[in-house]
Amino acid sequence: MKTITANRLVDGDVVWLGHNGEWVEFVEAAWVLGSDEDMTKALEFAKAGEEKQYVLGTYAIDLELKDGHLQPKSLKERIRAQGPTTRLDLGKQAERHLRSA
Repeated sequence: MKTITANRLVDGDVVWLGHNGEWVEFVEAAWVLGSDEDMTKALEFAKAGEEKQYVLGTYAIDLELKDGHLQPKSLKERIRAQGPTTRLDLGKQAERHLRSA
């Protein structure tokens, strides 16, 4: 499983490519690319996002299901998805906690 990630230019936030070319703020909402055809289409959307100067640095990452949740496979990408490892009250990990409370 793969998806496309980037940084949004307006605020530098980490985003992932959702269906139909929209950029989403949580990896759980990302478009899971299961075929070469999906990857080709996703890379076209990513290129368009860069050309419109909405995102920068698009690239594919590997995903996995862990404990029933979609997450990046690599540690680097998990940190990008969650936030700082030393301050759990910051980043997307803090937002998730507030939404679930």
